[in-house]
Amino acid sequence: MTVSTHILDAVAGHPAAGVSVALSMLVSDGSWLPVETASTGVDGRLAFAVPTLAGVYRLTFATGPYFAARSVDTFYPEVTITFTVEGDPSGHYHVPLLLSPYAYSTYRGS
Repeated sequence: MTVSTHILDAVAGHPAAGVSVALSMLVSDGSWLPVETASTGVDGRLAFAVPTLAGVYRLTFATGPYFAARSVDTFYPEVTITFTVEGDPSGHYHVPLLLSPYAYSTYRGS
């Protein structure tokens, strides 16, 4: 299975480029194992290269540096989204983030 994300800056009205995103997997002892870290491209998109197995994952978005680079105050220095990967090993999980300095929303994309 593969995981991707897409960040839209709802206030600026464009994709959020250059945001660092870490993908981690929950392991049996309750700790988080880093899987991959990369940054969104100019289109705000990021497809992780590492295939994922079934399990619980989280995406951690470094939103503080993104807003600081634009001289915008933010309430959320990072956003973490935890989700479950299951099912068809050839499947794909897309986890978009709609972002503003004082709010965010997410959903399972296609």
